Amino acid sequence: MTKHKAGFVNIIGNPNVGKSTLMNAFVGERLSIITSKAQTTRHRILGIVNGDDFQVLLSDTPGIIKPAYQLQESMMDFVKSAFEDADILLYLVELGEKELKDEAFFNKITNSKIPVLLLINKIDKGNEELLSEALKMWQEKVPNAEIFAISALQNFGVSEVFNRIIELLPESPPFYPKDQLTDKPERFFVNEAIREKILIHYKKEIPYSVEIDTEEFFEEENIIRIRSVIMVERETQKGIIIGHKGSALKRVGIEARKDLEKFFGKQIHLELYVKVNKDWRSNERQLRRFGYNQ
Repeated sequence: MTKHKAGFVNIIGNPNVGKSTLMNAFVGERLSIITSKAQTTRHRILGIVNGDDFQVLLSDTPGIIKPAYQLQESMMDFVKSAFEDADILLYLVELGEKELKDEAFFNKITNSKIPVLLLINKIDKGNEELLSEALKMWQEKVPNAEIFAISALQNFGVSEVFNRIIELLPESPPFYPKDQLTDKPERFFVNEAIREKILIHYKKEIPYSVEIDTEEFFEEENIIRIRSVIMVERETQKGIIIGHKGSALKRVGIEARKDLEKFFGKQIHLELYVKVNKDWRSNERQLRRFGYNQ
């Protein structure tokens, strides 16, 4: 009888290297936000991939940065926890990148006692010479790692990495029911769908000053009724989010609703409101309420 394997595989790396794209490629669902802006992922998001004799628990983590305020410190706490419970570490870099933005995290990787797979991503954007240089450099910098060249966006090399993960997983019964895709509740994905549209359509500080709070989520047989509040830090930001005659907010609502209908496989009725929640990014009580500092 085949023994069952299960374990935690945690993805770490600098902002914008493709961690969320890789996570979604493994899981086959859009669990994590993907945009061209840095610091898109704020939480540690678990995606579960099940097979007859394995369960892979993948964690997408925030990009590693030097924190500037309380919210970013909480984001880095999620990264620290990813080192503590991993059975396998996936260290994702992009072609042309030279270092991790935090030396302490880098030292943890190079001194890791668990398997480290170093994935050079976005190889479709370079050439063989660049890749050859990158392979040599990373072999010297992280001698304890197995190195793979991939393109998460093009799904190139992803299955080879996944097969190696299965080989390295420890023997264990499953941690979650086999039909479960994630540990996050439905409201979390509603919040993320709305936040993704704000990241796409608004510039400068606006996306980073926003948090979403889904106050109502009622599922009926044929429709899900949702009421969500977009929190901003200042009155001026509220006006920008709403836009002329509500046009900007309406666009966010329409696009988020379409994504949510695909995600839940049901018709969605989405109501959006905007409220000022002053300095929520530096308020410990507010951060706890939004799922940070846990």
